[in-house]
Amino acid sequence: MARARGKAPTILDIAAEAGVSKSAVSRALSGQGEVSPETREKVERAASKLGYVANAMARGLVSSRTKTVGVLVRDITRPYYAWLQVAMQLAAEERGYQTVTATSAGDDLGVADPLRALRHLVSLQIDGLVVASPRLPSEQIVPYIDRVPTVVACRRETSRGVTSVFCDNADGGRTLADHLLGLGHERIAIILVDQQYSLSQHARGIAMIERVRAAGKQAVVWEAGNDRGAAAVVAPRIDDTDVTAIMCPTDEAVMAVLEVLRQRGKSAPEDFAVTGFDGFGPLAAPYLGITTFRQPVEELGRTSIDLLLDRLEGKTHQDRLVELRGSFVEGRTASRGQRP
Repeated sequence: MARARGKAPTILDIAAEAGVSKSAVSRALSGQGEVSPETREKVERAASKLGYVANAMARGLVSSRTKTVGVLVRDITRPYYAWLQVAMQLAAEERGYQTVTATSAGDDLGVADPLRALRHLVSLQIDGLVVASPRLPSEQIVPYIDRVPTVVACRRETSRGVTSVFCDNADGGRTLADHLLGLGHERIAIILVDQQYSLSQHARGIAMIERVRAAGKQAVVWEAGNDRGAAAVVAPRIDDTDVTAIMCPTDEAVMAVLEVLRQRGKSAPEDFAVTGFDGFGPLAAPYLGITTFRQPVEELGRTSIDLLLDRLEGKTHQDRLVELRGSFVEGRTASRGQRP
């Protein structure tokens, strides 16, 4: 059967190509109703040859379900969000759903960009939504929860109707601080990220500061707009400071700090103990040996999807706050405090 150039193939085209009826094609593709193995093979072969793709939107109009969930992530250029998105996609596929992701390559996003992305996802008639964008405030998410079941990932969310899944950042901050205190460090610098940039990075920094001060030691706060500004914060201070350890908000920040030290003829842990936060991907390689706190990023992604799909499938109707624990990684960038 001839088709107009560029026109998407339909089940009628598949029926003609396979030499079977339209109803047989429909049963074979939907998996509903009886169809012989021979007919199914003919239909699948014809569909593959013609490049047939089911119209999820049209199917959703009939069933009121698209079997598609939207995922809004902050910045896919960051390894954290890339790993998170992959974990969500795999978890959704295992349960028969597809994901459509909206993101941005920009790092210093205001509210307008993620809000525009959220509205775009909702317009696609998705069944549910996972929001992993710390720059999008709660009040911008709440208006949509009555239209689309929503899970917030990677930050604590207490708004009505929203389930959230997050890492215990405070526990990670305290754990790292305890490690340095146990090594005998008494003057510890903490790079504190602006709360407007990242609630989670700010929270772990505050926990570090409070833990050091609670132990009666000196917490020296070096404020930064974001973790990618770590080098700019450390560089003008490193030659005239009495701190013996530097606590970074992320492993990416650790690498920037280590480069500053290298340029000044210094290193970790010989001159300064340096700690990070995240503990996954290439920066978690033993070769680098960063002392860090590992976030359960894959579990965060999988749990977010599972909770959302449980809500969609009627297995639960209650909002939940799911706090996941990470784990300490003792690398080679931190040792006993030795500088006067």
